Amino acid sequence: MVTRSRLKSILAGIALYAIASAAIAYFGMNAYTGRYGLTAQQELDQEIIALTSELVRLKAEHAEGEKRVALLRSERLDPDMLDERVRYQLDFAHPADLVRMNPAR
Repeated sequence: MVTRSRLKSILAGIALYAIASAAIAYFGMNAYTGRYGLTAQQELDQEIIALTSELVRLKAEHAEGEKRVALLRSERLDPDMLDERVRYQLDFAHPADLVRMNPAR
């Protein structure tokens, strides 16, 4: 009877260590390969770099647009910008202009 009790306690200890090591292995594996793990962190860093460069490009594009809009404001109207916009919207071309046609997309 004493042997069976001792065997039971040894098996219970081994099972406890096995469960604990399985839990540690599971969480360790997720820390490396999980959604926010070490490998995902490298991908997130690359995405941050790509989005930062896109943000810089979009800010420059926005500044260019703001500059063009400022030229069309009524308090200081640029005649060249006005001429460009009128020709674009009315599909007008002067006979001396060189027109380049882009194929429809």
